[in-house]
Amino acid sequence: MVNKVEICGVNTAKLPVLANEEMRKLFEKLRNGDLKAREQLIKGNLRLVLSVIQRFVNRGEYVDDLFQVGCIGLIKAIDNFDLSQNVKFSTYAVPMIIGEIRRYLRDNNTIRISRSLRDIAYRAIQAREALVSKNSREPTLNEIAEELNLPREEIIFAMDAIQDPVSLFDPIYHDGGDPIFVMDQISDEKSVDSNWLEQIAVREALSKLNEREKLILTLRFFEGKTQMEVAEEIGISQAQVSRLEKAALNHMRKYI
Repeated sequence: MVNKVEICGVNTAKLPVLANEEMRKLFEKLRNGDLKAREQLIKGNLRLVLSVIQRFVNRGEYVDDLFQVGCIGLIKAIDNFDLSQNVKFSTYAVPMIIGEIRRYLRDNNTIRISRSLRDIAYRAIQAREALVSKNSREPTLNEIAEELNLPREEIIFAMDAIQDPVSLFDPIYHDGGDPIFVMDQISDEKSVDSNWLEQIAVREALSKLNEREKLILTLRFFEGKTQMEVAEEIGISQAQVSRLEKAALNHMRKYI
């Protein structure tokens, strides 16, 4: 899809490319209200949009839709670009195009996030873009939190909430043989071999105990009762429960 020549009626094979000096002159004209210069800047930077949407083509979205949304980000970048800052336009525009596409993808996500979390996340993204434009570097999380006057933990929680879900079957490595998927990198401590081997060993050790010892350990460690509760249930003292429990555990250790 991304290799097709025409996207949204635009022939991508014939997109113009503007030189830096030409772009500077057009931006100066735009600041003086020349709307034709604005149109030339948009057309002259559509290749930038085309290059950005390459990274989003595997999301199941139509390339035409991504291109249109990317163009909105490009227009915002053109309207807000400050020539006095010693930053290349592409350096400023690419994060804004990416941000616009990500917002579009999040708004169309089937997983619903609360409006308050979404608002905090969007404000954090806008603050980040503003700080990048201001300082010409990536801001720290503390700087974003200070800009928004919010705790950094709240920003982390909001940004985590709007992250796109990842399929367990997404490939993360492929060397020409069998690919490695996300699920191959996730361990499940509840189903590892050592756990079920331990369970077998515990059951075998329990079978070596007498009925009273089995009952005490079952009530204590499988049902979570206190020694006093066990004593009341089987009609002996708490001290006896403690002594029998200790003896039963020592007995089991010989078989594990």
